[in-house]
Amino acid sequence: MSEEKYKKAARTIVKAGIFPFPINNTMMELLKLLIDEEQLNFIMAFTKKPSQTMEQLKKRSKMSKDEINTHVDKLAKKGFIFNQPNSKGIMVYRLMPLVMVGAFEYTFMKKIEFSKENEKIAILFAKLWDELADFIQDNYDMILPLFQRMLPFDRTVPFLDKNIEGEEIQITINKELEVPEEKVITTQNVEEIIQKFDEIAVGHCFCRHHQDLLSNPCKQTDIRENCFTFGKSAKYVAEQGFGRMISKQEALTILKASEKDGLVHKAWHPHSDISKAETSICNCCKCCCGIFDWWRKGTTAIINSTNFLSYIDKNMCIGCGTCMEKCPVDAIQGDDNNKAERTAEWCIGCGVCAHFCPENAISLLEGMRTVFVPPPRLRK
Repeated sequence: MSEEKYKKAARTIVKAGIFPFPINNTMMELLKLLIDEEQLNFIMAFTKKPSQTMEQLKKRSKMSKDEINTHVDKLAKKGFIFNQPNSKGIMVYRLMPLVMVGAFEYTFMKKIEFSKENEKIAILFAKLWDELADFIQDNYDMILPLFQRMLPFDRTVPFLDKNIEGEEIQITINKELEVPEEKVITTQNVEEIIQKFDEIAVGHCFCRHHQDLLSNPCKQTDIRENCFTFGKSAKYVAEQGFGRMISKQEALTILKASEKDGLVHKAWHPHSDISKAETSICNCCKCCCGIFDWWRKGTTAIINSTNFLSYIDKNMCIGCGTCMEKCPVDAIQGDDNNKAERTAEWCIGCGVCAHFCPENAISLLEGMRTVFVPPPRLRK
């Protein structure tokens, strides 16, 4: 009986997210480590509606307020329930998916001891992603249109400071892009984003932390504690022990250290609506970032909102290869003369190439656009 309940709960959790995870043995083994059997009925109360008030939950779950609060307290600490008030001050309880943003992120955002159980959880998450990749590849033609209809997962916030040679990064308007009638103004500087919020929390980078548990440490940076959340997301992170509240000054210090290591700033917005205030900022490396890694493995598309596009002046390029090495999405390759050549459709406008170019041969073209790079088709 409990096996069937876990399957029903798994379907409810998968439905709350955007990825079609298979309900298989790996999923069952993972959920049994993360969720107690007594919590399954409560999770299934979210089957038809992932966000509910207390009164709605009492009606759907047929539980008392005290019983609901007991389940909420336990599941919130595991990253499966987000419990924060809405804009009207009403407490809302939202079932979180496995990923983007859910149990995976919150599990590995907190400081984790290297135990056999935590290693097993990390292995099972990795195995589940591999099995999802198998499903995506086996059903590529059916899944691709679903990705094409999705809104951007995240928004790139570029490096706009001076490059490593102390020279200004040149920015010009991209005249090839059509200017929309209604232009959404987004904050293009991470320092300005930090200054907007009084409540800031920092946790561990869940992607790098996950790879640490898999004995695959990051090759780009030793920084771990640089995943930021803001506002009520920050309150949730601090309350549940996933991170700690910090000052604006400490946040800025961490961001500068992240830039020094070439980490890409990616902002997240509620429901992918970039007109709304940011909820979090990731600082992503090329080797561990989940989206970059899952894309290379054929699991997901890169769907990104950005306001910039790199431009390479080949007359100034000396073919040193720095930009090719640093680009997180491999959008820069060498041409027949070994000079850098950028694939516009892949460029997420992070500015990392411009920041590290020793010849200041790379500038940024300004203009809002959406980057869509489908998952590679790894099977015929």
